[in-house]
Amino acid sequence: MPYDFDSLLDRVPTNSIKWSYRRELAGRDDLIPMWVADMDFAVAPQIAEAVRARAAHPVYGYPGRPDGYFEAFRAWALRRYGWGIAREWLVHVPGVVPAVNLAVQAFTEPGDGVVIQGPVYHPFRQAAERNGRRVVDNPLRLVGTRWTFDLEDLGREADEGTKLLILSNPHNPVGRAWSRDELSALAELCARKNLVVVSDEIHADLLEPGARHVPFAAVSADAAARSITCHSASKGFNIAGFNTACAVIPDSGLRARFEAMVARFGLGTPNAFGLVAQEAAYARGEAWLEELLVYLRGNFERLREALAPTPIIVHPLEGTYLAWLDCGALMLDDAALKRFFIEMAGVWLDEGIKFGSEGSGFMRMNLACPRATLDEALGRIRDALEALPGVELA
Repeated sequence: MPYDFDSLLDRVPTNSIKWSYRRELAGRDDLIPMWVADMDFAVAPQIAEAVRARAAHPVYGYPGRPDGYFEAFRAWALRRYGWGIAREWLVHVPGVVPAVNLAVQAFTEPGDGVVIQGPVYHPFRQAAERNGRRVVDNPLRLVGTRWTFDLEDLGREADEGTKLLILSNPHNPVGRAWSRDELSALAELCARKNLVVVSDEIHADLLEPGARHVPFAAVSADAAARSITCHSASKGFNIAGFNTACAVIPDSGLRARFEAMVARFGLGTPNAFGLVAQEAAYARGEAWLEELLVYLRGNFERLREALAPTPIIVHPLEGTYLAWLDCGALMLDDAALKRFFIEMAGVWLDEGIKFGSEGSGFMRMNLACPRATLDEALGRIRDALEALPGVELA
């Protein structure tokens, strides 16, 4: 492998939210942080080179979006997802979470219903509640260890006042990469209910090796006409600090309403370094990404092997680098479960309850780290489990 994913990089001096604030946020500075979704790998060298080249010019004024920025993403979407995108569909936003909030404000009114499918990325609920909208819960169904849509429940819960559905595709935190058939069935129901769909596809490039992402907007003409797809290279290429993303909006009417909201809040100016980083990622970073996916799959297999003799159940992982761990057999409530990992194991995970009541008893683990870091964390967890009263390892 020509790319290095094994080096242990000291991120503490870099003002990293993940590493530099462990004591302030979690009470200890010796924790292994495996919570927030960013990677502990150096970016693709093609990205670093592009950023250095831009930084070499000492004027960092307002940038425009060059042709290469558009064409790199359009070529990427066609090659990786089989999705043809027109240039005019792309609207700049500073991030996927801002885009979701902008969509809530653009396509709903205070009191309107917004569907979320828990357990799900917690800013979705916040986007509805903080903007004065009504959350319509449509929890995913768990069959064994496989999570699916509950379309019957959605059909019942989405009333006339429900206007918007926020989709996580691939799903964070349960790790599903939705199939074309699943998304088509969801799109048909959304058409009957006249729902606009905001699809968060920030993890689109983080699938099992050889798998292909299915954009919601690509499943049908109607799906495209009612969708706002939120996209960014920030997760797949580890450039979240550049605050660069886009909303892909095929319908001109929806796009005009969304652009008006972007203008209202003055969010149309892109990040100069984010532009070059994202263009380099899509134009020259594919080989790096392919090797990353193989490495991440190896980390997931290491996790499954290490926890197989324990009461913790590792759910299948189709997309993202975020493992979803069922800790129910430990018989700890959510507060005690969090203390177990922080105080006994010294490993900082995201508690499942953070993603909604459906996540009670679960923990989310970020696997995007060098294998030595993962192995140390797994050793700490196993040692802590052996010390936990009533727990036996096979």
